Amino acid sequence: MKLFINGEERQLEVTTVSTLVEQLGMKADRVAVELNREIVPRADWPKTALRDGDKLEIVHFVGGGLCLVPYVRPRSGSPTRLGSLG
Repeated sequence: MKLFINGEERQLEVTTVSTLVEQLGMKADRVAVELNREIVPRADWPKTALRDGDKLEIVHFVGGGLCLVPYVRPRSGSPTRLGSLG
């Protein structure tokens, strides 16, 4: 089936989000998946079917390293970003 993963067209034989993550060789505990602009909770991956033409964004979290950005408590109600000082 044809899927668009992070903007790139790919031909894969997968049936669910869970099998996709596995086939891509990613560790499930370090990945977040968005399917057609909706976040898919990890618990739902095995039952979330994929269809030809689906658009996915997959974010792989990487740990380690040294963070040089100081921690700043966000203002209440304001969205925060890593490194935001405001």
